[in-house]
Amino acid sequence: MRNRMKRQAVTIVIDGVGVGALADAESYGDAGASSLSHSARSALGLRLPVLERLGLGNIVSVEGVEAVERPAASWGRMAERSPGKDSTTGHWELMGCPLSEPFPTYPGGFPAEIIGLFEKKIGRRILGNRPASGTAIIEELGAEHMRTGCPIVYTSADSVFQIAAHEDVIPVRELYRLCRVARMILSPPHNVARVIARPFIGTPGHFARTRKRHDFSFPPPGPTLLDELSASGREVVTVGKIHDLFAKRGITKIIKAGGNEAAMRSAERALEKAVPFSFLFINLIDFDMVWGHRRDAAGYARGLERFDAWLERFLKLLVPGTLFAITSDHGCDPTMPGSDHTREHVPILAAIAGEDFGRPLGTRATFADLGSTLAEFFGVRSFAGKSFLASLYR
Repeated sequence: MRNRMKRQAVTIVIDGVGVGALADAESYGDAGASSLSHSARSALGLRLPVLERLGLGNIVSVEGVEAVERPAASWGRMAERSPGKDSTTGHWELMGCPLSEPFPTYPGGFPAEIIGLFEKKIGRRILGNRPASGTAIIEELGAEHMRTGCPIVYTSADSVFQIAAHEDVIPVRELYRLCRVARMILSPPHNVARVIARPFIGTPGHFARTRKRHDFSFPPPGPTLLDELSASGREVVTVGKIHDLFAKRGITKIIKAGGNEAAMRSAERALEKAVPFSFLFINLIDFDMVWGHRRDAAGYARGLERFDAWLERFLKLLVPGTLFAITSDHGCDPTMPGSDHTREHVPILAAIAGEDFGRPLGTRATFADLGSTLAEFFGVRSFAGKSFLASLYR
């Protein structure tokens, strides 16, 4: 066994790729959701040879992806213990910090005392203040925003306070400042999970959101695996939006990436250039942000095939003995009505690079089983969940 201080692990979160509704999905309006299976059916089958070899078809029925007799990774699915179906809750639970109470949501918009205080602090009136699709509310209120300079505030079924502004009207740096003001105001009981800057460009009828989105998250209420690893002197490197979700806590190096392609290139370069890391934590956001929320099943399916093709190269770069895992944080079924996340199980494919060996992991009771497995692998404290590390070795 390698010295635990020298061990490496990689986790890839394919954001919004669920594998079937949880038992309580109906109470969230998500009965029957199955992001992966439904996108495959919509595309008349997917070609995912790498994920098939790892055991994806052994977890859930995916048209075009076969169950194999000897998967190269251990395979299963994980249920979310925490209430909710948002990225923050999902990622925290993956890293050993499940929630007992959900983040507050605002189906009727934010209360007057919050909006009034926000307007007073920023010296501007706001537009909107209701649940909405981001692209739709920008088209609806964008012209008025440009005339008045009033930022657009909206939310969704998730616990988010989103502020949209045209980059020529409110520069991005100023938009970030407005978000920081909102973040300070939104304390318990209005501790929304994320304040999100949503800059956009263009002209009425032709607005487009840019990649300069930035999330300002409520910090995790307890310790996470990231905290334990960094406190023990290990390098924790994140790619994509993960640093936003953890309020940068427990992270030693941040690699920003605006979408799947940028994140995959950045992760690959990190391995090729031997970026020092103990834990490399990668988020691929487009399944959620670009295709899931917009209910673009065709784009979602193409994104899965692109990810599979990249994965072939990426896995070859891993040093033997590296623990790698592929999972998700919630569902975002592109065939369901509406534009929200879906309450689903998430897949788990995990292996030790060089082992080419897998066992069934079954249905895990919590996403935190992954965090517990990583904690045992590194020899640090875990807080929730049950490790399946032994299943990754012969």
